[in-house]
Amino acid sequence: MTKSTTSLPLTIALQIPTYWTTEQAFAVFQLVDDLREAIWQCYSLQIQDQYRDQLRPLPTDSDDENSGDPPF
Repeated sequence: MTKSTTSLPLTIALQIPTYWTTEQAFAVFQLVDDLREAIWQCYSLQIQDQYRDQLRPLPTDSDDENSGDPPF
């Protein structure tokens, strides 16, 4: 087996055709919705934890000063 000399791109540009019919657009929308639901069924707790971690404000120096504890 030989190693491929080409590598996968780091990102994939996703372009949505503007010529889809309403039915085609709806079918793709439903597919994405079904995919989202399947992912949620498997990973809901981990996704919630990730959202919580991303939305939590970063601690600042002023948070330490306002904690009510003396600085010494």
